[in-house]
Amino acid sequence: MTRQYGFAIIAMSSIRTWQFYDSGECMIEQFLYLSALFDMYGSLLTEKQQECLRLHLFEDFSLSEIGEALGISRQAVYDNIHRSEKAMESYEAKLGLAARYREERRALTGIYEKIEELREPGNESRVDAILQQLRPFLGTRQEV
Repeated sequence: MTRQYGFAIIAMSSIRTWQFYDSGECMIEQFLYLSALFDMYGSLLTEKQQECLRLHLFEDFSLSEIGEALGISRQAVYDNIHRSEKAMESYEAKLGLAARYREERRALTGIYEKIEELREPGNESRVDAILQQLRPFLGTRQEV
């Protein structure tokens, strides 16, 4: 199963334990952070952990709904999700793949913008050819 959940908008500054607030912004940041970690490290989790997180993050199931779907208790779902988050944070602390990916995307975006600034009459086709080579790495599409 291929997953694409938008690394381009990740606002992950460092590994941190998330606190749950009523603020929607913190919940969105938490969702983006966990989605990024799940994309990078989800395959390292057990199948049960993967399914619990997938249902919780991407299908918006409550803990009770996940428990019912998987035939486990609500507490077991909570424990699975909590352990999964801790495991993924541990992987990120050791490997740093999500942070590295974010930094690479930021650098490539800067390069793309600098190349775009070099566009002058007469060299449009060469600039377009270079930018076309960068687009797959940035997830951008050529406008029609």
